[in-house]
Amino acid sequence: MKITLAFDVYGTLVDPCGMAVHLAAECQDTAEEFAEFWREKQLEYSFRRGLMQNYADFAACTRAALDFTCERFARSISDKRKKELLELYQTLPVFSDVERSLRSLSEKYRVFAFSNGRPEEVRSVLAHGKIEQFFIGIISAHEVRSFKPNPAVYAHARRVSGAWSSPFWVVSSNPWDVIGARSAGLSAAWVQRSDKKIFDPWGIDPSLIVHSLSELRPAVEQYCECCGSNFAILE
Repeated sequence: MKITLAFDVYGTLVDPCGMAVHLAAECQDTAEEFAEFWREKQLEYSFRRGLMQNYADFAACTRAALDFTCERFARSISDKRKKELLELYQTLPVFSDVERSLRSLSEKYRVFAFSNGRPEEVRSVLAHGKIEQFFIGIISAHEVRSFKPNPAVYAHARRVSGAWSSPFWVVSSNPWDVIGARSAGLSAAWVQRSDKKIFDPWGIDPSLIVHSLSELRPAVEQYCECCGSNFAILE
């Protein structure tokens, strides 16, 4: 049976910190710090809403996080400009290893995009990055009105991908996402894009670690060889 790879989008395929380019006029030398904090707050708000079971979509979390970040950095940004920035969030830059790696991976594996974002938002991001054609489909946490790392979201991903009886991997650069997938009983590859990135010491390890998506195909192949013919059953 073919292996299914479910790729996280924000942080794994596209770079949220790429928003720093668009923030230069408002933030000058703190644009990168502003973009990074905005991203962290966006995730925090999604986690909190998931725990409270008080759902608002990922775009709402992104908007609220932008408002908070403006307050945190004492930046006065007009509502019109905030709307422009939120629209620009659909044009985040694709990491340099993505296009070639997805082309290779999609030749051998079943490839899905797997995101907290609404399907139409994710589709827009993938289309702008010219990588939409490599995916069989988009799996969204919005469909269960929650967010990763809720285990229900990972179960939903396996169900809608049709991979109940075949190997299913989550591929993510976000340690919390990898831990969430592993905690839900799935295989997960951590894309450690920088040596400065630290994996949370929870005692829940990635199935494998790569430093670039270009390493993923041989790493998964080696993993399968090590596990032998029972791999699909064990998954």
